[in-house]
Amino acid sequence: MPAKIYTEKDASLAPLKGKTCAVIGFGSQGHAHALNLKESGVNVIIGLYAGSKSRKVAEERGLKVYDTGEAVKLADVIFVAVPDTKIPACYKADIEPNLAKGKTLLFSHGFAIHYKTVVPPADVNVIMVAPKGPGHIVRRQFIEGKGVPSLIAIHQNPGKDAKKIALAWAKGIGGTRAGVFETDFKEETETDLFGEQVVLCGGASALVKAGFEVLVEAGYQPEMAYFECLHELKLIVDLMFESGIAGMRFSISETAKWGDVKVGPKIIDASVKKRMKAALKDIQTGKFAKEWVKEYEGGYKEFNRLLKEGEKHPIEKTGARLRSLMPWIKKRDTKGQQASYE
Repeated sequence: MPAKIYTEKDASLAPLKGKTCAVIGFGSQGHAHALNLKESGVNVIIGLYAGSKSRKVAEERGLKVYDTGEAVKLADVIFVAVPDTKIPACYKADIEPNLAKGKTLLFSHGFAIHYKTVVPPADVNVIMVAPKGPGHIVRRQFIEGKGVPSLIAIHQNPGKDAKKIALAWAKGIGGTRAGVFETDFKEETETDLFGEQVVLCGGASALVKAGFEVLVEAGYQPEMAYFECLHELKLIVDLMFESGIAGMRFSISETAKWGDVKVGPKIIDASVKKRMKAALKDIQTGKFAKEWVKEYEGGYKEFNRLLKEGEKHPIEKTGARLRSLMPWIKKRDTKGQQASYE
């Protein structure tokens, strides 16, 4: 049975009327939620740590900024827009001491609640509103009068109003303009981690690098390998994004189609699917989460080593040179940018 899609007619901002909504953090999702809600007429404040560089930015956008603990104390609904690994410390130091019966804790990802890195008291609502897109897209779509499809989930509902608050928040950020789907914290967390690891990030980047290496090791020019294994991937993904896999196949040559249906399953075969299942098992049992938390607590040593190793791959040097010849590609300054509790 298809999932119910909640739209504008199914949600009202009334559950947020007269309430103070605190956004803890002013990063990608935090800034988008805060600004969209403010422009929807919701009373929004920002909670940041004392030395945060984002204080000035938030204030320039017309938002009142408080120390995190004070913002939690003042708020009825608290959106924890902080990276997964930094939520426990932030929660223990600033959020937990200022929670009170009747407040609502809101997350945009289920990791902390599902893996119990934080355990809220039973007398507060715990909900999720998760747009299926990065913060800058959530903001841009809202400004254009549109929205990004979003998920909602209810983990605790002592106030008997958790779903109405979740739908109101989703409406306030523009989610109901596109469509809102109900899930639960377990499903959202496990499917999100699985997608990142085996397809979207881990699987795609490993596939691209392996293809590049095979061509270069066979004596082909790295530039040719880059074009075929990385550059043109966007063309195919865009076609899939717009009209699905069948739609993509409609737009490519017969030779490409034959290679797709005949050779593709030999590359991504039953052995790959078996390893995908093993990765899913690690997510379901909490093994991945424990390893990730341990990695953070150890100072990100392995994490940073692997990232640096990846930056040295020949595909990066080749790509940088080729992209410099393509003025139509938007250049991103990614040096020194990382998620932080701001």
